[in-house]
Amino acid sequence: MTRDVRAAVFRPDDGRLAAAVELLESLGATPVPDAMLAVEPTGATAREDADYVILTSKTGVELVAETEWGATRREEPNERAESEATRETDTTVCAIGESTASALREAGYAVDLVPAEFSSAGLVDALEDDVDGARVEVARSDHGSDVLTDGLEDAGAYVHETVLYRLVRPPEAGVSAERAAEGELEAALFTSSLTVEHFLEAAAARGVRDDAVRGLNDAVVGCIGDPTARTATRHGIDVDVVPEEASFDALAAEVVEAAAPSRHE
Repeated sequence: MTRDVRAAVFRPDDGRLAAAVELLESLGATPVPDAMLAVEPTGATAREDADYVILTSKTGVELVAETEWGATRREEPNERAESEATRETDTTVCAIGESTASALREAGYAVDLVPAEFSSAGLVDALEDDVDGARVEVARSDHGSDVLTDGLEDAGAYVHETVLYRLVRPPEAGVSAERAAEGELEAALFTSSLTVEHFLEAAAARGVRDDAVRGLNDAVVGCIGDPTARTATRHGIDVDVVPEEASFDALAAEVVEAAAPSRHE
């Protein structure tokens, strides 16, 4: 008999939450959607004189694409293919991972570098031998890791950070915390440290923080990446799954399998 898996998912309600719900349903789980992040654009624009530009999210790509910098660097598909293969440009465009790189390509940009490890530390490792004396623009949210900017500065780069958007907790967030507190979740999928922190804030606002943590510890908790897992652990949440591939698809598949292995039997 297959165990029902009620799985809380916290992605922003900008299309990503709906896609996550669809994926979980396809895996045989019952999604509990509860967006823990909302995007507030700042209106800031990335510097145009950088030797390297780093994008760290799909949201950042979308906001940059609306600016003059984005318009002047967008290429037609045949130009982009030639650019990635042979051209040396005045600006090296870097994506923190394949999802960001895919968003860049879909928006019409050439991508020059994607690190082997999809993280701030991975980007530093990929760039540190090349950026001494270079101007590096980091365009991202207000919750970006200092690991990236500090690491590049230590490598000799002149780093400028542009906060493209703020990530805030939606006021209605927290239904998943109540479900966890009532023991009504079999799984939870955290995609960033901020989703962990906002979940706990929402639980506290509803007066169920301790019970919600206990409920999570009776469920299967999955996190994308070690930084998110460390944040959850620091707050007393037991982490069961950290997929080797840093993608939501991999996270969802491994968490649902861990929560209900009999679904394949």
